[in-house]
Amino acid sequence: MARDKNTRKMQFAAQNRSLVSLKNPKSPIAEQFRTIRTNIEFSSVDHEMKKIMVTSSGPAEGKSTTTNNLAVVFAQQGKRVLLVDADLRKPTAHYSFRLENHTGLSNVLTRQSTFDRAVRETEQENLFVLTSGPVPPNPSELLGSKRMAELLEEITEIFDIVIFDTPPVLAVTDAQILANKCDGVVLVTSSGRTENEAALKAKELIESAKGKLIGAILNNKKAKDSQYYYYYGSS
Repeated sequence: MARDKNTRKMQFAAQNRSLVSLKNPKSPIAEQFRTIRTNIEFSSVDHEMKKIMVTSSGPAEGKSTTTNNLAVVFAQQGKRVLLVDADLRKPTAHYSFRLENHTGLSNVLTRQSTFDRAVRETEQENLFVLTSGPVPPNPSELLGSKRMAELLEEITEIFDIVIFDTPPVLAVTDAQILANKCDGVVLVTSSGRTENEAALKAKELIESAKGKLIGAILNNKKAKDSQYYYYYGSS
């Protein structure tokens, strides 16, 4: 019983840290995400930035946490936002937002469900999540399918911003498949973890797929003369 209670406490703490823009919107870290939001908006002077893809070169670089918080701060701006967990191999959005994942993107793409039945509301006003759904045997084929193209048209008519969480670029081809279907791509890197060569290779793959790389985010970097770490608090 005590172990279950401790596990729940750890999960709650992890969620608070993961969704810092929602749980602690006045924190310096949340402010950094609002700055990133502004930078993304300024990057779209020539065309509307409605579909944004977030990826990384490798695993455990903070990609999903970045995606979640960007979705939150865009929604806090009053925009109608959809977060799509397009990481059909190792999905996490349903954990972060405490949603069930029996029905999601994979069901919609295989026509086992409709988008209206699969999308979920969150505690953040204006923010909706389409979880991954059951892990399919053919993620790349689903993301590159005709049904995916149809879904993109459908959701961009309903939402102001659609943000996709995708697998790491160097691991599988999924992110490359989605890159040229989005208006912009954000590459997440981790200080002390992401190697320069890996980041450059990820950039090359995104651009070779005709994706528009609008910028990179460096997280886990200790800010000078400060009491906090950018992206994750020191506590």
